[in-house]
Order: sequence, then C-alpha cells, then structure tokens
Amino acid sequence: MPWSLHGDGKTVAADAIVRPEERLSWPRTIGFGGQHVVAMFGATFLVPIITGFPPSTTLLFSGLGTLLFLLLTRNRVPSYLGSSFAFIAPIQASMTEGGMGAALFGIMVTGLLLAAVGLLVNVTGTGWIDALMPPVVTGAIIALIGFNLGGVASSNYEQAPWIATLTLATIVVVAVLFRGLAARLSILIGVAVGYAAAAVSGAIDFAPVSDAAWIGLPELTTPDVSWSVVPMFLPVVLVLIAENVGHVKSVAHLVGDDSINARTGNALLADGLATALAGAGGGSATTTYGENIGVMTATRIFSTAAYWVAGLFAILLSLSPKVGALLNTIPAGVLGGVTVALYGLIGLIGIKVWIDNGVDFGRPVNQYPAAAALIIGIGDLTLNAGEMTFTGIALGTVAAVVIYHVMAGLERWRNGSADAGQSGVETSGAGAASGAKASRVEEVGVDPEGGRQA
Repeated sequence: MPWSLHGDGKTVAADAIVRPEERLSWPRTIGFGGQHVVAMFGATFLVPIITGFPPSTTLLFSGLGTLLFLLLTRNRVPSYLGSSFAFIAPIQASMTEGGMGAALFGIMVTGLLLAAVGLLVNVTGTGWIDALMPPVVTGAIIALIGFNLGGVASSNYEQAPWIATLTLATIVVVAVLFRGLAARLSILIGVAVGYAAAAVSGAIDFAPVSDAAWIGLPELTTPDVSWSVVPMFLPVVLVLIAENVGHVKSVAHLVGDDSINARTGNALLADGLATALAGAGGGSATTTYGENIGVMTATRIFSTAAYWVAGLFAILLSLSPKVGALLNTIPAGVLGGVTVALYGLIGLIGIKVWIDNGVDFGRPVNQYPAAAALIIGIGDLTLNAGEMTFTGIALGTVAAVVIYHVMAGLERWRNGSADAGQSGVETSGAGAASGAKASRVEEVGVDPEGGRQA
C-alpha cells in the first residue's frame, strides 16, 4: 500500500498525528526510522548476548520479521519486531539439555503455534483469549517469567560486581534524570558506560573484533528436532498472545482508529511466522516492541514507512560481522547490571497488568492462581515425565490457568446453588429470604457478590 503524504511532508500540527498509512518526506521518514532502530537496539541485541545466540543473526531475522509483519498487516499496524525476553529461560534450559539446535526447534514450534492462533483469531475473534487469560492470569504469567530469571542475573552480577554496580547505577540515574528518548534508552546508555569501564580496566579482549570482516553474511544455524524441550516453550505462546493483542489495542487507541483491532489475527500470524523463521535460521524469537510504541507516543509519528526503514537498517547492520563481534565482547558484569534491572522490570510489567485492570486480590479466585504461579516460577520447580522436562515457567503457567478456571467454576457453581436455594425460600416471603441470605453470609464469611472475605 503506498503512503499518502501528510500535509506538506515537513510539519505536523500540534494537534495532529501522522497515521500509519501516511508518511512525511523521505529524509524525515528515514530519520524517524533510524530513531526506531536506536529504540529497539538495546533490548534486541541483549537477548542473543544473554542466550549465546549470534547477535548479527538475530538482527537479520529481527529486520526480516518486521518487514514480514508490515506486509501481513498491510501497513496498518506500526510495529518493530525485536527479540523477545520471554524466551530467555526456556532457551537457556533447552541449550543445557540439547544445545542451540534444540533451542531453535523450541522457538520454531512456538512460532508456528502462535501463527495457528492468529489464523484462529481471524475466524473467531479475540473473545476466547480474554476468557482464557483474564488479567490475573496474564499478569501472573508475565511476572513469573521475569522473576524466574533472577538467578541468572545474580550469577552474572557476581562475576564483576563493581562493573555491574556501575552499569545498574547508570541505568537508574539516566532513567530518573532524563526525559523523552534518552530516558527510554537508559538500558543502552548503561551498557555503554559499563562497557567503557570494563574496556578501560582491560577486561575486554578486542582481538575477535579486529579479526572480523566488515562485510559478510551472518552465521546461520538450523534447528535439531527435539520434542523434549517443547514443554519449556509452550507458556511463551500465551505471553506472545498477550503482547501482540496489547500492542494492537494500544496502537488503535493512540491513533483513534478501532478498525486497527481487526488486524489482531494477522498481527499474531505475522509474529508467529517471524518467530518460526528466526528459529529455522538461528535467530532469536521476536515480539512487538513497547519501546517503539514509546517513540511513537512521543513523536506522534505512526507511519509504517518509518518501520520499513528500521527493518532495512537492521538487515544492513546484520551484514557486518564486525558489529556482531563487537557485541559479543560485552562482559558478564555489564550483563549482570543490566539484567538485574531488566528481569525485574519484566516481572513488574505483570504486576502492572494487575493494577491497570483493578484485579481484586481480596478474592481467593484471584489470590491462589497468582500465588501458586509465582512461587512455582520463582522457585523454578522442575518435573520430568519420560523425556519431557517441565520447568518452573511451564508449570507456573499451567498452575495460573488451571487454578483460576477451576476456582472460578466452583465459585459460579456455589453462587448458582445459593441463588437456587434462595429462590426456594422466597416463596415463603421476601423477609425470610433476606434473613436466610444474611445468615449464610454471617456463618461462612462469604461476600454475596462472590468470593470469600480475605
């Protein structure tokens, strides 16, 4: 779809926005595309560094995935597909068990499942997603994924405490003192400061960077079929669903165009295919990026043309082995400082889901699913069934979904039984019914609107 020029292509009125199907002049569009690259870069390259994947390969599939997303959503949903942090724990666990090939197989299967969900949503709509994953469940799953990674962050931190502390302190200071894009790039700035300190102290070996060529193809790796790792990845499908649905809803709200929500199924399909493509070639799994929503909110430029530029920029960066070699020199201490903040923030996103949706934790039907899921995830409960391994993230996700729906079903049954009994008493008079209901509440401590009193 060609973009129409917004106004004169040079200025945007204070009360106007550049819509997805519009663009500014190409020099300005290229500038905004570069800004999206900067916004996504810090998080996107960190995932392969943490998991041991080639950074250049991840950048390649991130750029390709973004272009695929724009094509399948017909340039109506502005989004950059960067590396998904939800995959870090299952990737690390599966690499321990079967190496990088097994991890890539898990990523590919996850992507295909997400694509299948996208096709289903195109047929049925998103109502069943809201029913399966109410906010208490969604928040619990996102939170446990972040907190599950706490041990990894601590391990990296301990390898170079002073560099890790400097990195973390920089992130904190930049986030609170700066505004706009600089504040959103606090992670990237923290990495730069920590990296510079490590370089000055002689903790970095630059020989691989010197030996790397300026131009060359990224390293490609094919997956190894390993069904035993698949259970570790299945919960991530739910997280990706929540992220994509939330992204589309956010863009529709910001642009003021509800018709964008009709692209939800295609967004899920596109992210699923992009993730499967990355898994097939050796890249990190992808997801829609909130960092870039922040850029759009600040600039009021929602043009998908800028995202085409960003995707092409990422592909060009991936064609420089020297860039990949440089990224691979980031020391563990820097990663420790970054991940202490980053993994905690992932956990807090889940908690924010609860707050934003007003989840009532005075009700047991909300208390126990979240409580059980968090402890299982943080403690990383791991169970084996034959060749299949179920980690804390998988088991915590199952616990959140199953416990919630079992308790919600029992709550509805209880309230239905109470209502049936009440109707029988009401034949003898409204006063008697009212007294019986009050008596039941008093005896067992039940809130008549549902849920026991905490």
